[in-house]
Amino acid sequence: MARKLPPLNALRAFESAARHLSFTRAADELFVTQAAVSHQVKALEEHLNIKLFKRLNRALMLTDEGQKYFPAVRDALDQLAQATQSLHKSDTSGVMTVSVMPSFASLWLVPRLQHFSSAHPDIDLRISADDKLVDFNQDDVDCAIRYGLGHWPDVYKQKFLEEEVFPVCSPHYLDKHPSITTPEGLKGHVLLHDYAVYSDAERHLSWEYWLDQAGIKDIDHTRGPKFSHTHMVMQSCIAGEGVALGRSALIKNDLDSGRLVRLFDYVIKSNVAYYFVCPPDAIERFKIKAFCDWLLSESQKT
Repeated sequence: MARKLPPLNALRAFESAARHLSFTRAADELFVTQAAVSHQVKALEEHLNIKLFKRLNRALMLTDEGQKYFPAVRDALDQLAQATQSLHKSDTSGVMTVSVMPSFASLWLVPRLQHFSSAHPDIDLRISADDKLVDFNQDDVDCAIRYGLGHWPDVYKQKFLEEEVFPVCSPHYLDKHPSITTPEGLKGHVLLHDYAVYSDAERHLSWEYWLDQAGIKDIDHTRGPKFSHTHMVMQSCIAGEGVALGRSALIKNDLDSGRLVRLFDYVIKSNVAYYFVCPPDAIERFKIKAFCDWLLSESQKT
């Protein structure tokens, strides 16, 4: 059954006027005119069909009915204010769950999370690493990081990171095979593969596509170990087990530290990118926007 409640603005005007016993002081508190307060109180009296105030020449007094009504209205508004304050406070702290691809989490996000935690110590991140495309209507997730063209309906999306693709290997592997100076020199070497089934937009992540674009025709792109996730490919590559296609967004730390070396100048610029996504209205929440803004800032360092 629907509640039959008076207008909230009228209740606020009545409560303030009853507390101060003055329309003028109530108007100052509510940042409206005295006439507006008087109009709201009159509307409330008409709604209730009860007189709440006695209007004297230089004074304002509550009627018996007004005195009975005032404590209930005051307490109700106090509870509403406290609940609102508590809601706002909870949105600046507490748990926030982020869905992210496992390899991106391992190679890019997790090593940087200390920066976010330092800036927002009251927000407890929960990282849910999964290749599955999160459904905000079904999954208990606040926001997500996705890789693609950005063609996802019914979500807020913000591109924050692009990447290039190029062959890499470990310094140890290159020391053993110093002849790898051109793409043609990859013939006969172990190629490391991420065997995920790529969409057409992600074909650039495969050796078949890279070799074709580089104009190399006589290398068997199917040979070599295959792994289910990119971070496993990179671990194998760092261990000196072969040559992998490095994704610039994910291997910056490994290149900077010298764990990996880039082999050639030829690169393929990806036409897909990393996006922050969340339900459309969620971007207005403090925690969600703080994480989105942090991703944008952190990506500028990549």
